[in-house]
Amino acid sequence: MQLIPVGNAEKPRNQFPPVYVGETLIHEDDIAREMQHHPAEEVAEAWHEAAKSLVIRELLLQQASRLQMDDIADEEDRIARVLEQELNVPDPSEQDCERFYAANPGRFRSPTLMAVSHILLAAAPDDVQERMRQEEAGRQLLTSLLDGRARFTDLAKQYSACESRHQGGSLGQISKGQTVEEFERPVLSLQEGLNPELIETRYGWHIVRVDQRIDGEQLPYEHVKPQIRQYLSESVTRRAFRQYLQVLAAETGVEGVDLEIPDSPLMQ
Repeated sequence: MQLIPVGNAEKPRNQFPPVYVGETLIHEDDIAREMQHHPAEEVAEAWHEAAKSLVIRELLLQQASRLQMDDIADEEDRIARVLEQELNVPDPSEQDCERFYAANPGRFRSPTLMAVSHILLAAAPDDVQERMRQEEAGRQLLTSLLDGRARFTDLAKQYSACESRHQGGSLGQISKGQTVEEFERPVLSLQEGLNPELIETRYGWHIVRVDQRIDGEQLPYEHVKPQIRQYLSESVTRRAFRQYLQVLAAETGVEGVDLEIPDSPLMQ
């Protein structure tokens, strides 16, 4: 997806409605400057995200004034103090952590490790004719491998467009997150041996052989408990933050923008 850099874009005056937080006007020039931090496909989308960000900031600064925190000179420190004082976020209990571990076993496994070899028949993503030609060539090579008429290493050295051809096509050991998604997703589901189907990626067509597969194992609860506790704490904090902003917006009044509260616009 190509994003439009809207920070310096010319915005027609009065294209968007005025934005108010209570009696305070969020000036359109401030929104225009903020837009550079919210790139989007459409200027209207970027404007909306920028306006929301400034509205949330103004809500918190006005609350700081109500809490008599104006003696704190730095606005960021003022906002942080408001959130520290106003958000009541309980720490997750041991029972909460145990329940989350039991309900999400797939999230707490060691990674599956695989030793993989491939033959890449390269073709540019937008070259339809070349991709068709390379697909047909790949099917012929795959058939010769399945029939036992050729050796994988020999074909890799002769036909592969990947540097791994110098190692007979070997990519070494891979795990989740180490290759492009369209290659990784089908490959990590394969068992050991030659895959009887070609795999297509942005780079072309791949003949794939899994030389070794070591499946991940369930990690013990004590090993992942700190990770679970941090995740649950952050999740509760995000939820409390959204609810708190919704209350502030209702009490103060917001006009000119739909305030769909994100998870954590000022706490990332």
